[in-house]
Amino acid sequence: MDRIVERFKKYIAIDTKSDENSSTCPSTPGQLELGALLADELKELGLEDVKQDENGYVYATLKSNTDKKVPTIGFISHLDTSPDLDGKCTNPKIFTYEGGDIELNEQYSITIKEFPFLRSLIGKELITTDGTTLLGADDKAGISAIMDAIEYLIKHQEIKHGDIKIGFTPDEEIGRGADLFDIKNFKADFGYTVDGGHVGELEYENFNAASVKIEIQGKNVHPGTAKNIMVNSLRIAMEIESMLPVNEKPEYTEGYEGFYLLDEITGSIDHTVISYIIRDHCKDRFDKKKEDFRKIINFLNDKYGNIITIEIKDSYYNMKEKIEPHMEIIELAKRSMIELGIQPIIQPIRGGTDGARLSYMGLPCPNIFTGGYNFHGRFEFIPTESMKLASQLIVKIVENNAK
Repeated sequence: MDRIVERFKKYIAIDTKSDENSSTCPSTPGQLELGALLADELKELGLEDVKQDENGYVYATLKSNTDKKVPTIGFISHLDTSPDLDGKCTNPKIFTYEGGDIELNEQYSITIKEFPFLRSLIGKELITTDGTTLLGADDKAGISAIMDAIEYLIKHQEIKHGDIKIGFTPDEEIGRGADLFDIKNFKADFGYTVDGGHVGELEYENFNAASVKIEIQGKNVHPGTAKNIMVNSLRIAMEIESMLPVNEKPEYTEGYEGFYLLDEITGSIDHTVISYIIRDHCKDRFDKKKEDFRKIINFLNDKYGNIITIEIKDSYYNMKEKIEPHMEIIELAKRSMIELGIQPIIQPIRGGTDGARLSYMGLPCPNIFTGGYNFHGRFEFIPTESMKLASQLIVKIVENNAK
């Protein structure tokens, strides 16, 4: 079995799903476990400044092997997996795909009807779940690619490079990945998050993002005597949802189109809490979405008597404005892809990465592919060839950076 696949299998067997209800950093102990494992592996490879800090962040340096002055690159991936499903994948399936639907178990299959791009993968070796867990390719494929590339560079000293910084972050999936990142001591001139999807993806635009929490205080009385007295907070929650644009929901949007997502609703007649997320690439439209929420709540408070509160918190912003002054790092990645026979796919991220936050913290940090598909669910899978290409791209970027 290829070394990169061995690494990947080892990493995905550790449950590192994050927990947004936890106040600790990292939010779950599995992330500390994986981070400690990676720190040990980095030390065994001979890297310097290897450290897992008290918050679970892992840092390391592969020192320059050239006298030439070369910009310092960072490569960053996240330790956690999505909290949407069990994150401990101990029974992955590895096979050559010969076409048709892929049966994960008796209940679940990856079907051609739902995922027609499968036809383009006939003949490829795939790694899937058994249908009961996440695979964890987001982002353990990124971690595996970085570790594999570093090992290759150490074994091939003929490839000249400057200092290379490694960073593994906790809790990216719950929006905290860059919160405690030690930018000052990381000391990279620029970086790449290795956290993308299909082969060729190169992204330096992402959503502006905000979270919305709405609380509705209703009034519950016996329904038999409720006329002109009852205020049903659940019904008001439905009213809020009905006032948002139907065509601006995730299931109806693509490309640069933003959305409102009803993420969670819990409550009763007496009291209801609603959580939304807002996403838009355009800052003006992003701000308008937030203002539209405030107008809806103000209107309903006038209607029902100030029984609704709203809290809107910005999460991250579009990294585009921080990357555009440094387009040479995009050109470096593009050129490296082309030299490997990979067609660059430059497109906006319909989500966010640690790179967006890091870019605003002073580390320009676009995102490159890992090769995975269908992240955040039981249908997640990755072609082994794609993961290897991600590793090869890291090596090529390092090589070209030193030329």
